[in-house]
Amino acid sequence: MIEAVTLAPGFEEFTTVAKQMNYMINDLRSKEVLNLQHGAVEKLIAKNGNELCRLFLQAYFDGREKEEAVLEYVKGADGLERNHRKDGCARNLMSLFGQVEIRRIGYGKFGSQNLFPLDANLNLPTNKYSHGLQKRVAEESTKGSFDQAVDSVDRTTGGAIPKRQAEELVVNITQDFEAFYESRAARGAEETSDPLILSLDGKGIVMRQEGLRPATKKAAEAEQHKLKTRLSRGEKRNRKRMATVAAVYSIERQVRTAEGIMKLDEKASAAERPRARNKRVWASVSREPEAVADELFQEALRRDPRQQRQWAVLIDGQPQQLKNILKSIELYDAERTILILDFIHVLEYLWKAAYTLHSEGSKEAEDWVSQRALQILNGKSSDVAAGIRRSATLRGLDSAARKPVDTCADYLLKYRDMLKYNEFLKKGLPIATGVIEGACRHLIKDRMDITGARWLVERAEAILKLRSLNSSGDFDEYFQFHQLKERERNHLARYDSSHSQSNP
Repeated sequence: MIEAVTLAPGFEEFTTVAKQMNYMINDLRSKEVLNLQHGAVEKLIAKNGNELCRLFLQAYFDGREKEEAVLEYVKGADGLERNHRKDGCARNLMSLFGQVEIRRIGYGKFGSQNLFPLDANLNLPTNKYSHGLQKRVAEESTKGSFDQAVDSVDRTTGGAIPKRQAEELVVNITQDFEAFYESRAARGAEETSDPLILSLDGKGIVMRQEGLRPATKKAAEAEQHKLKTRLSRGEKRNRKRMATVAAVYSIERQVRTAEGIMKLDEKASAAERPRARNKRVWASVSREPEAVADELFQEALRRDPRQQRQWAVLIDGQPQQLKNILKSIELYDAERTILILDFIHVLEYLWKAAYTLHSEGSKEAEDWVSQRALQILNGKSSDVAAGIRRSATLRGLDSAARKPVDTCADYLLKYRDMLKYNEFLKKGLPIATGVIEGACRHLIKDRMDITGARWLVERAEAILKLRSLNSSGDFDEYFQFHQLKERERNHLARYDSSHSQSNP
């Protein structure tokens, strides 16, 4: 074999790397490989190249072992000086390229835990999986099932991880989620005068029975099923736990008219809509909705601590959700906050009322909804409520038949203070919850509703956090933050920081 790669003196730990490189070069020049199609050559290089990367990593760790300083003793956080030294203490690390071995000096004392300064310097994990592999597992776990994530890692890297360990890794990785966003307060206020939009919603996640909230779990346990092997029609209630979804973003003002929104003004309706900026979305299935509402306002205060911008909260009118928001407004003295009821939800009530008065799918029903929607957008929700009641009365509908009409009218009157769309549009504020609806779909439905999935709270919460970080564009920054926190927890906290010899 021709040695195309040779090593200079002093680089002995890279001997296996040089051998692998020479093997790859000679292999590519062999008669067998010269007759292969390019796809087969790609596959061969990928396989051998991965092993080359593993050997590079191993050589690096071998070099760190060779250069590690020998200390007289190491003092731990417990105050004990560990002066019993043992060289060559080995541990394995499963990396993106495969398993490597790390050898380092251990310092011990009878009755105390051994300390390994090189572990702290390298920020090695307490488990056997490298941070690079952990990050890859986290990324893959947000896309599909844990089985798919494990399979993807196995197919596309030199590493390997069992499914259960992958689930545990995901939970561990997300433990610094709240601390990460709290740390952003030091960055100061967001430099803009644009409105700050807050929004809340809820979405159910199918849980294993032990993951249900107490009331739902009790109802599920009380159910009796007709069949043993599957649920019959009407027996699929009490399977979900509600996750609360939150969103905060900035958006430029866009003054609009009711006619433009209803597409009666072609010039206005064709105007380009401003896009949400600096958007953060997140969801939680473990914390109570009140806690998420509180986090929503804390995030707003981090962006605008003096409340100098216009705050607006977009909601769908769910009573408990509104109660939580009003509580947070009072707690944080955010009295200037405008509450806006999602216009799309209002339209849903109008359509149900329309089908009571007109044939479903008819042009008359469509025109009826359009006319009353235009009135509501012009700030006349109370007039619409009174008018649709009169229409039902004039048609002689009984209480059962007119129920959708009365429900719609009650809804319009109950939330009339949040239906002042004419004022909101003049202020250039959004009136629909598209951002939060999209967040519900992306954070929850696209991943948590995989066919057959039933979640434990801890696993579901971890996936929601990871998908939230991805949606907000914060994952890479968060993972760096998490690595710093891991070093503090797993290493620095075990040493006496006042003793320079043992301070990694």
